[in-house]
Parts: sequence; C-alpha cells; structure tokens
Amino acid sequence: MEHAVRIFGFRGASDMCVDKEGAACYVEAMKLVSWNVNGLRATLGKGLAEKMDALAPDVLCLQEIKARPEQVRDAWVDSWAHALWNPAQRPGYSGTLILSRVAPLSTSLGIGDSAHDSEGRVATMEFADFFLVNCYTPNAQNELARLPYRQEWDAAFRAYLCRLAQLKPVIFCGDLNVAHEEIDLARPDANHFSAGFSDEERAGFSALLAAGFADSFRRLHPDARDCYSWWSFRGGARARNVGWRIDYFGVSESLMPRVRAAEIHPEITGSDHCPVSLEID
Repeated sequence: MEHAVRIFGFRGASDMCVDKEGAACYVEAMKLVSWNVNGLRATLGKGLAEKMDALAPDVLCLQEIKARPEQVRDAWVDSWAHALWNPAQRPGYSGTLILSRVAPLSTSLGIGDSAHDSEGRVATMEFADFFLVNCYTPNAQNELARLPYRQEWDAAFRAYLCRLAQLKPVIFCGDLNVAHEEIDLARPDANHFSAGFSDEERAGFSALLAAGFADSFRRLHPDARDCYSWWSFRGGARARNVGWRIDYFGVSESLMPRVRAAEIHPEITGSDHCPVSLEID
C-alpha cells in the first residue's frame, strides 16, 4: 500500500499532503491513534497493519513495543515516513514508538531525567502548533510494590509536560496505567487498593489535569459508561466488558476547542488494550 506524505500545520500554515502521483492535496484535520500493543512483533502477526490502515492515522503512537528497531523487519513499519523509536535498555521490555506520515519539526526521547529514562517510556515529536508526547507510564504492580516510584514518575512526567507547555501546547497520549474516576472501570469498589486505581495514582492524574490539560475523551463524553481500553486476559474479561479505561489522549486546554473527536476502539483486537484516537483541526 502506498501512503501520502503529509505536511501539517495550524494557523496560516497549509494543511497539505502529497499524493502518490506527487500532486498536492489538502486536509482539514489530523488524526492521531495510540495503542499499547503488548509486543510489537506479536501484534504485527495479528494484523496490526491492516487494522491501523483501516483507522488511517496520520500519526500512530505505540507503547510496550518490547523490541528494538533492528528486531523488526517489516515493510509496513518501514512505509512510515518518520519513525521515532525509544526501546528500553532491558531487552523485551517496555518501549515506545511513534510512526508519522507528518514531518516533525523536532524529536526527543525521554523526559530529560536519568532516573526515569532507561525504560523507553517517552518519545516526543514537535509539530507546528503542538508537541505530541507518547507515554507508557510505569505500573504500580501487585500490592502497590512500585507505588513510591510511580509517584516519583508522575511528578517528573507532569513537570516535563509543563516545561513543554511553556513553549507551545501539548498533546500527550498512551497507556497511563490509571483509571481516573469510578466511571472509568467496571468494578471500582473492588479495586480501590489495586494498581491503577489507588488514591495516590488517581491523585497524580488529577494533578496532571489541574496543570492545564484536559482528558479529551471524558471532556467530550462526560457521562459515557462501559467505555474501556484494557481488559485482563483472565476470566473472559473482554467478552464480558469487565475493563478499565487507562489509555488517554490529554490535550492542553487551549487545544480543546479544536478537538473534533476522541474515541475508543474496543472492536480492534490483538492486545489486552485497544486503540484510542483523537481528531484535531
């Protein structure tokens, strides 16, 4: 499949792409998709390319890729004009990847803190009017064993986003490993002391929103229930929709009026997570 190379911008910049014959064409919006694939190589074998082509993102943010670029020999991955890999130092663990048809102005890896940058958890592309930050937040683990580190991470990641936001608006996305409110998981009463729904993790996400960001899905769908992006592999949880909404697109408040759509795609399988998407003018 051939793909157009797009050049995208807001406010006075042409929203232009180049089709396969080299002719200019114009676009009205940019579509972003985020997915924790729980192993890129495995998900490629489960139809990742076809599923993502059906969603047709301009930029695709993947988390928990568990691979280095030299381990992924795939024509579809190579078809993307711009790829930003951030694998973890530990083999087969964590890692993030941004694939873009849009030319970024700049790119960076990590959050600039050596205490947090060995696990490949953040990759950033700068576009004309915003930074796009792809994030895979650490899990607090069973019995909240890693909660102290998770709290340090939350503060450091929030500070990183705030530094970027001083330069231009920010869109962050990915598996943030927290269900913010009771509406965001199927069984809140049973999970108040579980990783991903502890008071501390929820407070960390509240602090992130209070720093000037909006949860795009919840802002557009304030009362939507049974809308989840992760299900345990155990007990037929996905078939019964016993899930959690832990994958997000957060946007600077100044960008929220430009958000056309924020959606979850539970029909797309291949991981214990499903993709989430954002369309922005």
